[in-house]
Amino acid sequence: MNATGASEIIQLRRLLSERFPGVRSWPEQGEPSPVLWPSGLAQLDLLLQGGFSKGAMTEIAGGPGTGSGLLLRALLRQTDAAGQLMGLIDGQDSFDPGGIESSVLSRLFWVRCRTAEEALKATDILLRDRNLPLIALDLKMNPAAQLRKIAGTTWYRWQRIVRQTGAAFVVLTPQALVAGVEARLLLESRWTPGAWPETEETLLAGLKFDLARSASGALENIPAAAG
Repeated sequence: MNATGASEIIQLRRLLSERFPGVRSWPEQGEPSPVLWPSGLAQLDLLLQGGFSKGAMTEIAGGPGTGSGLLLRALLRQTDAAGQLMGLIDGQDSFDPGGIESSVLSRLFWVRCRTAEEALKATDILLRDRNLPLIALDLKMNPAAQLRKIAGTTWYRWQRIVRQTGAAFVVLTPQALVAGVEARLLLESRWTPGAWPETEETLLAGLKFDLARSASGALENIPAAAG
């Protein structure tokens, strides 16, 4: 992403703010702020004791076919229900918005990237935007060669930024990758390709999360990676 691309992202953010004039900078000084952002998925919020920690990074590791696309759709719907905005940095332009109502999509600030390098530059910008209480970085489809080039210092720099802004920052990866996370979850699905004709609600209920790293930093038992 060149300087022109970064400028376009900033312009898009301003246009989004103009479309929602009632949105305030988040959180406002002196205003009490909840420490958790509920995902709306019972099996996920139970493990996280209420939801994603605000002002912290959460990693969800699970490769293609494990349901991460469904998870993003669920988070967007939860964002709409809460009357908030969600930022999505799509590392390989893989998010499918098909079937999502336009009113729900209007809550999404979607940055469509072609490489992990582009996604990292876009993330640097969005993480500083206090109008986005939930930001997701989706790297699950990016080639391993691109992911290996991500410097470890990148994660710690972002950790400091989200502590300052109070955003809940969720990173989706094909396998455990992110350093300095508040929590790491492994994602797999209980359903098979033959279950796709079922409702989205049923498919979401089939997502399984396992806690691999807790807020205390203690490592839990890590199950075998889902196929």
